[in-house]
Amino acid sequence: MTNTSPKQKLHPCSPLAKQHSPALVGPTIQVDPTFRYYQDRSAASIADEIIQNGFVGVHYFVVNENNVNRELIEAFKQRGLYVWALVLGNGSYSVEGFPPEWPSWQMELLKPVNDGYYRFSPHSKDYVQWKKRKLAQLVRDYPFDGIEVAEPYFPEWDGIKRGVYGDVGPLAQAAFKEQYGHPRIPNFTNPRDPDYYLTNKALYQDWIDFRVKAVNSFLNEVMNGEGGVREARCDILVATWSLAIDAGPDSVAKLRELQGLDAAAMISAVQPNLHFLQTHWPDWMKPQSKLPPQYIRSYQNFVDQIRAVHPNVPLGVQADIGSTLSMVKDRSWLQEFGEVAQDMGFSTWTAYEYHLGKYMYDEAPVPTAVARPQRDKVVISFQKRIDEASAKRPGSVSVVTGKAELPLPPELISVDGNMLIIQSDQLPQSTFFLRIQQIADTPAYWLYNKDKPANVMKGVTIVTVQ
Repeated sequence: MTNTSPKQKLHPCSPLAKQHSPALVGPTIQVDPTFRYYQDRSAASIADEIIQNGFVGVHYFVVNENNVNRELIEAFKQRGLYVWALVLGNGSYSVEGFPPEWPSWQMELLKPVNDGYYRFSPHSKDYVQWKKRKLAQLVRDYPFDGIEVAEPYFPEWDGIKRGVYGDVGPLAQAAFKEQYGHPRIPNFTNPRDPDYYLTNKALYQDWIDFRVKAVNSFLNEVMNGEGGVREARCDILVATWSLAIDAGPDSVAKLRELQGLDAAAMISAVQPNLHFLQTHWPDWMKPQSKLPPQYIRSYQNFVDQIRAVHPNVPLGVQADIGSTLSMVKDRSWLQEFGEVAQDMGFSTWTAYEYHLGKYMYDEAPVPTAVARPQRDKVVISFQKRIDEASAKRPGSVSVVTGKAELPLPPELISVDGNMLIIQSDQLPQSTFFLRIQQIADTPAYWLYNKDKPANVMKGVTIVTVQ
């Protein structure tokens, strides 16, 4: 049986009073500040670039809880962006600063996997307690508006066939025996074994339920347990995440079976303010030509499973727009994705990761805003990072007043990320115009296509400075 009863005792920091928080609504984007694109520039410029692209919130990808950029969080918030701490539940790409016993937390899979990701078991009580303490400390120490644990699931889609399936190690074996009384877990490799998972179906069903319970108990303990996130900060928003996949009418049941994911039961256990459906890799790996932005309509069965039990919980949906170069998605695709999400009733949407979208490789810089914070200073914002050398070339930036045009000397021009800054006490006091041309972007800071020629502004753009 799926435990999805919404009638359990509410946590004192439950979402009832926060259902209408503006942080639960609108277009957002995932940002991993460890990428090179975010280096060698100010935090303020990163926040400005996110604003120029029309987002209202950021999911700050915390790769390691021991390494968080406070200045960037504060810069986002200063610009009115809502900031979520997005952490991974089932492991980490970095174990720097972890306690020495971290190897004992690891899952065991049917076959060893050495892909640079350390997979931790929710059956490890030490891991669960450590993660709970780290996340409680994270929300106490940093001014995040919300926190979310993405990827809390077990591996993996089609994992039994491929050997990428777990946890089947001693931690899981001991917990299964303790909770269900079975001396052995199902066998996944030998069809002649009486406990082979396709033969002993009763044992396998207990195992499936056991895995769902493990995922949801882990999340509940981290968020609602003694010394957990909500005890540390009762005001913080909490989001849960589960996967969605277009794999036919049995997709919901197959994800429950293979990865321990039951979104309705997860929401019942954790009582989040928001639940996200994350696009699974068999879908996001498809190139743009094979994955129209309407693909999330095939996730309606996941929405229906949630809505049958939780009709009012706000929902979000996530896309991947560039984890590999073969499947990058452009700006029009992302905009249409957002429109479809809104039409389906999702409160919010997000995508991984901001600087990985196809627009980064295809679009030339475009001025999007002009500010004059001081009489002798003008800041022109672009929709992407720009190259300082191109901005300093003769004729790139000129002051236009009446019939006169005065090219600005390079020493008056500087660049900070996406912002072109002019500093001069000779600027006209009243309204004037700037003529901008030949500004280039920065392939050296991209993840892919670093050797591609820079995209350069086409023609001339005139902006008004007041």
